[in-house]
Amino acid sequence: MKKTDNFNDKCDCNIIHEDIVNAVKNSMPDDEILFDLAELFKVFGDSTRVKILCALFQSQMCVCDIAALLHMTKSSISHQLRVLKQAKLVKYKRDGKIVFYSLDDEHIKNIFDQAFCHIKEA
Repeated sequence: MKKTDNFNDKCDCNIIHEDIVNAVKNSMPDDEILFDLAELFKVFGDSTRVKILCALFQSQMCVCDIAALLHMTKSSISHQLRVLKQAKLVKYKRDGKIVFYSLDDEHIKNIFDQAFCHIKEA
């Protein structure tokens, strides 16, 4: 993030621009949608979950593969996958005794691509 060396970023006026406030108010999503969005971003707030998602960008993987890749226990990975599954970010399919995890859809990759672009700009 860029730091500002200038402390003149405070608004010193007491005028409310009602036309702007009303226009923005009318275009704001419902509180329930904003709550769900905040919950989604909380899921992205854990570096292990971010690593798992990055791994799944490359290939579907089972818990054992992800645990080996990230040098973690299967139990830890299973816990994080459960969170990702509840957030509808990953899905799974069973092939005999093996359960393979993959991204739920391409939107997840798009979210990450946008975040990576933003980070590179900063």
